[in-house]
Amino acid sequence: MPAVTVFVLLFILGCCIGSFLNVCIYRIPAARSIVHPGSTCPQCNSLIKFYDNIPVLSYLWLMGKCRRCGGKISFRYPMIELLTGALACACFMKFDLSVEAGVYFCFLAALLVISFIDIDHQIVPDSISLPAIPIGLASSFILPSIDFSQALIGMFLGGGSLYVIAWSYQLVTGKEGMGGGDIKLLAMIGAFIGWKGVLVVIFIASATGTLIGVFLMLMANKNMKYAVPFGPFLSIAAVVYVFIGPELIHWYASGLTLS
Repeated sequence: MPAVTVFVLLFILGCCIGSFLNVCIYRIPAARSIVHPGSTCPQCNSLIKFYDNIPVLSYLWLMGKCRRCGGKISFRYPMIELLTGALACACFMKFDLSVEAGVYFCFLAALLVISFIDIDHQIVPDSISLPAIPIGLASSFILPSIDFSQALIGMFLGGGSLYVIAWSYQLVTGKEGMGGGDIKLLAMIGAFIGWKGVLVVIFIASATGTLIGVFLMLMANKNMKYAVPFGPFLSIAAVVYVFIGPELIHWYASGLTLS
């Protein structure tokens, strides 16, 4: 099968999965079933017909409005569908058609859901992060880039490091500075990418989170009291590591050697 055809099919499949991820993002925080009922309009709660639920295309055809009530539908819905389609193609480019591509695509899809839930509600759902930890550990037996010991150390290093930071901050300030959800999320990330990946993720997430967090707090003019969810930064850093992590480590090690 030509590579272009594979790209197109994977992109379409990814967009369809992205449509389901939209349902997860909307319903998981509300403790609602992600299976039943079918997709509904966020404004009038009417069931969306199958021909109005085609990823991206239906949004464009209806000009971002519900056919029944005319209410606006957020652009974020097709954006997540497109992003999921792009992730499917990116996994194929990196790992070809392989089990590794499938595992990491599922991992990245979970991070996508977690990130948007964290943005909306400032929570990292245990219903995703906790089951994903043993799945990540089990995946190490079939992934060529990581073994079980690396995954296990990654899990403990990820969760343990953030736990120590959160505990120390609370001890010094008397306030909670990091939620338990972030701790479980980094443990989940470590189970999938190992301890080396955790170190890279912590560095990238901390650097980008600090820069963007300070910018947002200054823009909000709240004197450094603006709450910035850390989950999306951990997720973005994990995505970066999945695709170019070994190259980043090699580049950094080469720089140390030259210096």
